[in-house]
Amino acid sequence: MPDTISFDLVTPERLVKSEPVEMVVVPGTEGDMGVLPGHALLIGMVRPGLVVIFEGGRAVERLFVAGGLVDISPERCTVLAVEARPLAEIGRPEAEARLARAREALSDATTEAAKAVAERRIYVAETLLSLLDRAPR
Repeated sequence: MPDTISFDLVTPERLVKSEPVEMVVVPGTEGDMGVLPGHALLIGMVRPGLVVIFEGGRAVERLFVAGGLVDISPERCTVLAVEARPLAEIGRPEAEARLARAREALSDATTEAAKAVAERRIYVAETLLSLLDRAPR
């Protein structure tokens, strides 16, 4: 069995990451999924959280994703994310501004659809702030 799995992280705008990895942890809606070479076939939903890439038995990269889909096979793991950025590139002021804009959108919402979109944006922003608070320094 190979010792790496091909990993791709894609957003609507671009290919964020494409490389062989030892292991990747994906934030699934049912819990975090550790993906190793030889993983069973799976298609699942991705919740807002961290995709963590492992090499040499340790986490080497953490990427914030705002949700999406994951497609896993024994040889490949592809995350199709709504948004993805290295957590280290996101500052707390940016995350707080994002939350403020989302809360303002909720207060301005006049339809149920607009309220649902704003509530989702609040959830994503609050998750991001929580991850920044727990991030290793």
